[in-house]
Amino acid sequence: MIKNPKKPIGAAYVRVSTNDQTELSPAAQLREIKNAASADGVPIPDEYIFIEEKGISGRRADNRKEFQRMISIAKTNPSPFQYLYLWKFSRFARNQEESMFYKSVLRKKCGITIKSVSEPIMEGMFGRLIESIIEWFDEYYSINLSGEVTRGMTEKALRNGYQAAPCLGYRAVGEGKPFIIEEKEYEAVVFIHQSFFNGMDLASIAKEANNHGYCTKRGNSFDRRAVERILKNKFYDGTVTWNNISFQGSHEIRKEVTSVFKANQQRLKQEYRPRNRREVSACRHWASGLLICGYCGASLGYHAGSKTGHQSGYFQCWRYTKGLHKESCCISDKKAESLIIKSLQHVTAAAGTSEYTKRAVSDQYLEKQQLESALEKLRARKIKIKTAYENGIDDLEEYRAGKERLKKTETELKIRIKSIESSKNAMDSHNRDASLCRISSACDILTDQSVSSEAKGRALRSVVKKIIYDKKSGEMKFIYYIHLP
Repeated sequence: MIKNPKKPIGAAYVRVSTNDQTELSPAAQLREIKNAASADGVPIPDEYIFIEEKGISGRRADNRKEFQRMISIAKTNPSPFQYLYLWKFSRFARNQEESMFYKSVLRKKCGITIKSVSEPIMEGMFGRLIESIIEWFDEYYSINLSGEVTRGMTEKALRNGYQAAPCLGYRAVGEGKPFIIEEKEYEAVVFIHQSFFNGMDLASIAKEANNHGYCTKRGNSFDRRAVERILKNKFYDGTVTWNNISFQGSHEIRKEVTSVFKANQQRLKQEYRPRNRREVSACRHWASGLLICGYCGASLGYHAGSKTGHQSGYFQCWRYTKGLHKESCCISDKKAESLIIKSLQHVTAAAGTSEYTKRAVSDQYLEKQQLESALEKLRARKIKIKTAYENGIDDLEEYRAGKERLKKTETELKIRIKSIESSKNAMDSHNRDASLCRISSACDILTDQSVSSEAKGRALRSVVKKIIYDKKSGEMKFIYYIHLP
């Protein structure tokens, strides 16, 4: 019997794994926990009973909502309960690293005593040693169970059991039984296979599917890749595949798809073109990666004319190419080159500079970029600690401490950035002219036919951050790295 003049309060944490057929049900676990707590003279209020949904894995704590809610409440200063009762230590966690971490938080930081009803252990270092041994066995059981589950699933597949996640157009019924058709979803499958058989390309099918209101299995819009996956999925032709094990399924298949399935596979093989592998630093065109779609902000990918049937190369929004939006944002490479060179020439002419002095990028400029990048990461961290506080993971004291620490670092970064900017503004106008000269030099490199595409790309990227192309007006907006006068 626990003797405490302050009448300590207890809490109960209950979790049941679907893989362990021998353990007690949640109600039975809770009953045993309450009996043990009652014998200790510790009441357990209903608000401090934490029961996970059935089948939640103990391998990762962040997947268990009730566990996280329990930790959050326990970290309230002071903790509203002083004892935590479990049916088994394995209910707490099957991962020893997480188990040790959270137990340490509860015991040392929150002053909570953790008790296993079915595995009573003595106090002191010998009791902790026994508890650690139990945790080692629990983790071993979890790892071994994973292998047993995989073997069981393999045996199920060999016996023609259905167990993979159902694809678009089908719904699982459980117990390894054949999937059944979802009529609304299957309409999209029929549309895709029939459209491809009738000559439409993948991007056009994706656009039309989105226009019809069809969605992928996850509720997303279609793109070329999603359409291609459906066309290649042998499940629609009756073949079930799991982990390289295939068998002829007994699920329902329909002629609208099966009658064109083989023909579609043949067309896919004929139109397959392996991607040309190239070094990451290589430029397909010297403006590649800089042009931005004025409609959606995506990059304009470059397509060589000889490989696409066009007389010349062109840039096109990759989202449009994949069928993710309707508006085309296409521009020929010749027109793009002309507009880019004209912009550079206009800038240098307006600045009244034609000479160029080769200068390396200053260390201060690079340092400022690094500091600004660190500042962006700091803002993201501020959002994270605020979210942790709002979700109850951190208490107010922890949130304040983290906020003050980030604020101090942010102030130091801003002071250093301001110092660099002040130093830059204090320089004479020669540095600004030198920056403008870099633009003039880049323009000279772009108009030199003897210079390679890679060299032209490096020259343009040294002065231009991005170029936004407005298809409607036919104009380009240039974002330079330097502030132009």
